[in-house]
Amino acid sequence: MKFVQTEQVLEVPEGVTLEIKAREIKVVGPRGTLTKNLKHIDVTFKKINNKQIKIVVHNGDRKHVAALRTVKSLIANLITGVTKGYQYKMRYVYAHFPINVNIIEEEGKKFVEIRNFLGEKRVRKVPVTDGVAISQSATQKDELVLEGNSLEDVSQNAADIQQKCLVRNKDIRKFLDGIYVSERGVIDEDA
Repeated sequence: MKFVQTEQVLEVPEGVTLEIKAREIKVVGPRGTLTKNLKHIDVTFKKINNKQIKIVVHNGDRKHVAALRTVKSLIANLITGVTKGYQYKMRYVYAHFPINVNIIEEEGKKFVEIRNFLGEKRVRKVPVTDGVAISQSATQKDELVLEGNSLEDVSQNAADIQQKCLVRNKDIRKFLDGIYVSERGVIDEDA
């Protein structure tokens, strides 16, 4: 079944400018600038006024109409990123061998270096994406804090760190060691 016209309205908050040119979205806010390429999704953008954007799908089937809400969520995540920013907290979990994590810089690139995971001699290195600030927590022992404007970059870095510490050839119900996301949210709650 085809839907003749389906639309969603997106509210743009104060202090944020949204530029759309050929489905290239550029969001500028107090924390910086983010861009997103949505050329692969067939939607139309209409500017109602300075604070509202209408996202429209013409003659779409069920899956095409479902992409409409995805586009709205992606743009909302960009707006949240440039106004509040995103923060992920990751905790080290170990039973016997304490995991040693350092943030190092080699040849101008930052890496998270993981040592002594399950007592192994192997050193694991996870590259840090540009635009993501990573640090050891000052208040909590055995905790990493990842911060940035782009939700995709921050969450992908957290996933990369977690995946580097997977337990192999052992019963994962017993060996729960690893680095896991313990908390996620925004940096500026009041913004």
